[in-house]
Amino acid sequence: MKILIIGGAGFIGSHLCEAYVQKHDVTSVDNYISGKKDNHIKGVEYLHMDAKDVLSLKDDFDLIFHLGEYSRVEKSLEKIDFVLQNNSLPILNILKFAKRSKAKLIYAGSSTKFADNGENKFKSPYSFSKWQNSELVKFYCELCGISYAITYFYNVYGGRENSDGEYATVVAKFLNRYRMKKKLHVTKPGTQTRNFTYIDDTINALKIIAEKGTGDEYGIANPNTYSIDEVAKLISNNIEYVKENPANRMSSQVITKKILDLGWKPRQELSDYIKNNL
Repeated sequence: MKILIIGGAGFIGSHLCEAYVQKHDVTSVDNYISGKKDNHIKGVEYLHMDAKDVLSLKDDFDLIFHLGEYSRVEKSLEKIDFVLQNNSLPILNILKFAKRSKAKLIYAGSSTKFADNGENKFKSPYSFSKWQNSELVKFYCELCGISYAITYFYNVYGGRENSDGEYATVVAKFLNRYRMKKKLHVTKPGTQTRNFTYIDDTINALKIIAEKGTGDEYGIANPNTYSIDEVAKLISNNIEYVKENPANRMSSQVITKKILDLGWKPRQELSDYIKNNL
């Protein structure tokens, strides 16, 4: 197959490139806002370009993954226009390109839209744009007969995870601060829960969905929940609680039935990963 991965130089995208490149022709499109050249995988063709320019590519792909959107919930409140520009503007061109290519489209939605009884999607530019895009993908693909599936990630962790800066994620950030002998910053109240899912489990699910999945609601989540406070205390007791953020959801509904029905199950547990990486 010829596979296009939008966001292929990012954390999840680079692992997806790695999973496919041995047997398939893989191209990555990335604007390197959060992606890194250090994440490049041998054998992958890398194009430094914005996702909105995807129509300039030759339409000969069989499978397209769109992972290339801004993905920080709380920080999105500080940069509304930037988030909407990066998330909301490219999606129509990507849909047009999938139609023109007659490719299957796998879109990475956001599990934030299921949080707090569905109200969380209105609490941040990130959550709103991802909810809006997932609805557009469903509408456009159904209307135009495009093969598609929409996936939802749940706090993915593992190798190549960003450990500092704006795009840092919880597990890597905590481990990094622990190694630097710094306090772990936990956003109040600390009781907010998450389903932390290992990168290899996430990639395996994506490959299954690409092969067999169709439609919406492919949640990729380890069923075991941890509070942010519990995660921090698995690493260190040197904790500092910081002010609450209005976009910080307390919990998320886990929707894994469709991927479990395809035979997927998670294999890595967060507590074991942390123990092995301290």
